[in-house]
Amino acid sequence: MAELAVGQPAPDFTLPATGGRTVSLSDYRGRNVVLYFYPKDLTPG
Repeated sequence: MAELAVGQPAPDFTLPATGGRTVSLSDYRGRNVVLYFYPKDLTPG
């Protein structure tokens, strides 16, 4: 996967959400979005 720099558009992706729904980054096109990535649960970091 290519690294992205601050200010570059993120590639579209779709992930499962609560209630059996899915959410796509494209659902928020034209709006400000904060993406937060964290290490695997219960690991230091």
